[in-house]
Amino acid sequence: MIVGKVVGTIVSTRKNEKLVGSKFMVVEPIEKFGDPKAKIVAIDNVGAGIGEIVLVATGSAARIGCDMQTAPVDSAIIGIIDNGIGLPEL
Repeated sequence: MIVGKVVGTIVSTRKNEKLVGSKFMVVEPIEKFGDPKAKIVAIDNVGAGIGEIVLVATGSAARIGCDMQTAPVDSAIIGIIDNGIGLPEL
């Protein structure tokens, strides 16, 4: 899993039929928990907003975590962090 901060949204009017109705967010990994230079586009089924700290699953865990086993999903926001010991101040 990756801990990151939601920094933006993606709007797509044309997409795979299995992704219709899905919300996409841009997540920037926190330095200690991933490569901070690389941003991730993740499907959001938990209602995260810009500025929130989130947990992101990647690979097959992302598809399972958002209950979309047959969709082309490689990263998914699976949780919003309310408080974390050891997280850097943001």
